[in-house]
Amino acid sequence: MLKRINWSAIFTGFAWLISLAGVVVLLSFINVKKQTVKCTDVKILIPGADNFIEREEIDAILREDQGVLLGRNIERINIHQIEKKLQSNPYIAFAKVYVEMDGVLHIEVKQRQPVVRILNNNGQDFYIDNDGLKMPISSNFTANVLVATGNITEVFGSRVDTLHTQLARDLYKAALFIKRDTLWDSQIEQIVVDGKDDIELIPRVGNQRIILGDADSLEKKMTNLLLFYKKAMPQVGWDTYRTINIKYTNQIVCEKRDSTEIARRPKTISSADSLRIQQKVSDSLINAVIGKTVSEQTAKATPKKVETVKKPEPKKAEAKKVEVKKPEAAKPKESKPAASAATKPKESKPADKKQTTSVVADKKKTKTAAQLKLEREKEIRSLEKQYKTQQN
Repeated sequence: MLKRINWSAIFTGFAWLISLAGVVVLLSFINVKKQTVKCTDVKILIPGADNFIEREEIDAILREDQGVLLGRNIERINIHQIEKKLQSNPYIAFAKVYVEMDGVLHIEVKQRQPVVRILNNNGQDFYIDNDGLKMPISSNFTANVLVATGNITEVFGSRVDTLHTQLARDLYKAALFIKRDTLWDSQIEQIVVDGKDDIELIPRVGNQRIILGDADSLEKKMTNLLLFYKKAMPQVGWDTYRTINIKYTNQIVCEKRDSTEIARRPKTISSADSLRIQQKVSDSLINAVIGKTVSEQTAKATPKKVETVKKPEPKKAEAKKVEVKKPEAAKPKESKPAASAATKPKESKPADKKQTTSVVADKKKTKTAAQLKLEREKEIRSLEKQYKTQQN
């Protein structure tokens, strides 16, 4: 009997053969295209908020390694060499380079992410990134990370290297744990290594040192510290203890601060508070001076107003009526008219004086009201100038 033909296997092999031929044709087409397409643009992408390396530095690395790329044929650009050169930079963790068919060269760079800054006892300054590798500090950018100081013997060479001492590895573990936790990242601001090689944490809230010891059972230690913060600290106060020792996983040992030391401690005032107090004092002084000058000017003006009010005009009318009666014409006697004539002018003169003084007082009143306004504005302007000069 004839065997049955396996048509499915034949079709599968034929499909694979066609696919392979298509790939060969495509590669040949791409090779031909590379010979004709030239580099039209170079696009550099540096994601992240850190700026340890700038685009200008990457351009300088490309010019130094490959020369001018714009206008060059794509087949003459060594993409793998560019990636290797970029990854040799101490601030670059990964580099990806590829070219599109329109001639655009794309470069994607991933920077190293530091987690702690080390200041060792020899005066060296360097970072430890999230991969546990040492990296140098940069003049372009300063990362906002924890700072570790004290008795640290780890040194930094001329290239990116791994950590050599156990203390440096413990510092890296502690800093990485703190950075990944939002609470401790906000609370812990510095790490100090004491003479016993114990790691101490310096908090932002509270005036005490947290003795961590090493990085063993780190999660358990920080959980104990969190419970202590929630239950004990609100009852005893944040300045009661000098040190909080959490190096033992099953207990917390605290050292109390002297009460007289807390009483002797001076109250610190921030610069913002001092400026706010100075502003309030200067404003109150200016308001007091302006109020004093205004009250003095109003006090000077009030007596004049009282004098004009005290001089009623009905008396003036009575004086005029006495003058109009003219008793001299009715009685032509020599002795009495002489006496009356002598006395009546004397009575009329004070009335005339009162009229003139009232008119002058009214004029002075109108003048002083305008002058008071001008003088008040001048004094306020002078006070404002003095205040501005004092502020400057």
